Amino acid sequence: MTVDLASYAKEKGIKYFMISFTDLFGGQRAKLVPAQAIADMQEDGAGFAGFAAWLDLTPAHPDMLAVPDPASVIQLPWQPDVAWVAANCVMEGKGVDQAPRNVLQRLIDEAAAEGMHVKTGVEAEYFLLTPDGNQISDPFDTAEKPCYDQQAVMRRYDVVKEICDYMLDLGWGPYQNDHEDANGQFEMNWEFDDAMATADKHSFFKFMTKSVAEKHGYRATFMPKPIAGLTGNGCHVHISVWDKPGAAAKTNVFATTPTSENQASELGLSENGRHFLGGIMKHASALAAITNPTVNSYKRINAPRTTSGATWAPNTVTWTGNNRTHMVRVPGPGRFELRLPDGAANPYLLQAVIIAAGLDGIRSKAEPGKRHDIDMYAQGHSVRGAPKLPLNLLDALREYDKDKSLKAAMGDEFSAAYLKLKQQEWNSFVSHFTQWEKDNTLDI
Repeated sequence: MTVDLASYAKEKGIKYFMISFTDLFGGQRAKLVPAQAIADMQEDGAGFAGFAAWLDLTPAHPDMLAVPDPASVIQLPWQPDVAWVAANCVMEGKGVDQAPRNVLQRLIDEAAAEGMHVKTGVEAEYFLLTPDGNQISDPFDTAEKPCYDQQAVMRRYDVVKEICDYMLDLGWGPYQNDHEDANGQFEMNWEFDDAMATADKHSFFKFMTKSVAEKHGYRATFMPKPIAGLTGNGCHVHISVWDKPGAAAKTNVFATTPTSENQASELGLSENGRHFLGGIMKHASALAAITNPTVNSYKRINAPRTTSGATWAPNTVTWTGNNRTHMVRVPGPGRFELRLPDGAANPYLLQAVIIAAGLDGIRSKAEPGKRHDIDMYAQGHSVRGAPKLPLNLLDALREYDKDKSLKAAMGDEFSAAYLKLKQQEWNSFVSHFTQWEKDNTLDI
């Protein structure tokens, strides 16, 4: 049943709604709408100039309307008179094909038409920094191996507790919080859900975490590699496919009784699960343009050894069983973990590109290739024939541009817009004059 937002406002004491959409670069854009006006906005949408956000639009384009999806509404736990609601972008009565949430919804519908309902969980890592972003917020968080450091997590208890309390109140089912592998880094996990619900929660989680951190005088960042020499921010995704959406789901169609028939079924992946994984492996190099979308992303997946001893990020297209040194890990029957994405990944495009690659894998009966059960950080040099992941954003964009089937699956308008704006971003980066150039070239 569709939520009537005006009635929701009266019931919850809401004075304002944040009608929010996410642009191609993952930026969250919103208008603050008084509750008295929400009935019209629920029907017609809030007006935006699309050119003012990171979308491939011009100042001459007509108004872009962000039509709220009432199923996504969340009352802000830290500001209860405000509610956030994710919106779908519409222009002249038609969905904007390049808008990330629209891209995801189309792919969810495609999968559903084939009897597949993708469920995912994300592991969103973040750092708590000083307000200027130059150093970690806790001067005593200096251990060489800080992962799971109980003293360090308790020194930031007020922040972690507040965020986790809010997730409990929202019914997300958070089940663990920890200090991660880098000094100043944290991870908070909640239950998996349908892909769109996970994307909306992921988007809201980033907003909530930044807001709570600011309240406590810190700066939360999901930047892939904010501190040189330390482990970066990943955003691992756990993926499974079910017979029905939501609570109606009964059967995990990726799951099978482990057999010795092939390497994937040894780990409890069904034929469809194996082919979905095959699609991820097939498109991995192009996938990186979406899962690792910034210049800084490639400082994480191609990083040298960190102070803790491992980057925990892949640099080669390989898969394995329960082994965290590979791009894909199959920790148990019926699901797998994609360890490629980082904290800069757009919550909606991340889910969309996983579904696009997986569906193509099933349709083309793609095989994931040989499973490697080795420590890739120590023995990766022994692997023959596995592609290396892109070295930089430009390489990733070129791989995406070459991958005709993935581009088509994500949508021609989206792909053209994304490649255009990301190429501009790369051009801006390479034209930027740096101190490194002076340090290494001045006296040549």
